[in-house]
Amino acid sequence: MPYKLYYWDGIPGRGEFVRLALEEAGADYLDIARQPGGTNEMLKLMKMPGEAAAPFAPPFLIDGDLVISHVANILFYLGPRLGLVAEDERLRTLTNGLQLTITDFVAEIHDTHHPVALSLYYEDQKPEALRRSADFLSERLPKFLGYFERVLTQNPRGPEHMVGDRLSYVDLSLFQVIEGLRYAFPKAMDAYETNIPGLVALHDAVRARPRILSYLASERRLAFNESCVFRHYPELDRQS
Repeated sequence: MPYKLYYWDGIPGRGEFVRLALEEAGADYLDIARQPGGTNEMLKLMKMPGEAAAPFAPPFLIDGDLVISHVANILFYLGPRLGLVAEDERLRTLTNGLQLTITDFVAEIHDTHHPVALSLYYEDQKPEALRRSADFLSERLPKFLGYFERVLTQNPRGPEHMVGDRLSYVDLSLFQVIEGLRYAFPKAMDAYETNIPGLVALHDAVRARPRILSYLASERRLAFNESCVFRHYPELDRQS
């Protein structure tokens, strides 16, 4: 049976981290909310009466009768099944820790444009977003990307992958993070990327993988937009 992925239609968002793993592995999956009636099905599952395992929010994945929520948790489950994590328990744990750090990073990226409340439009919190983004670009972006660059370059198996000597779902996720940051903050990333040559090389290597390249050129790949986690508001980018 195919995996069933549930995420909001029309935006790559957090669901894209799961899609990249499924696409790289050539896994059979259904992107439910992109099908007729799929969003209603997703919302219904989130409100299952009497169901202790009902997910709080998408993305979530259904495999048979198992419901798995949260990106890092989904990838922790899929990794061994898709061949996207090492067999060694220590390396699997390290991979999960890195993915959880990516989760923290993505949350901070999102909060640059919604620093006050999710219930408010961006325009309702623009002054706060300007302050938050300035701090993010000067302090938090270098801290997170510098950490991932250090982990990559200090990998005992070589700087081609984040963990061990094979592609993992963390490599795919960092590709998406770089893509999203380039969309949201093109000026800042253009100025900063000389400090992270390893991550840039990793990004380029992931993009060149045959299945990823095919996926990126397909209609299945959703474009970044201003309803997504990664949003481009020029006023929030680095100012010349």
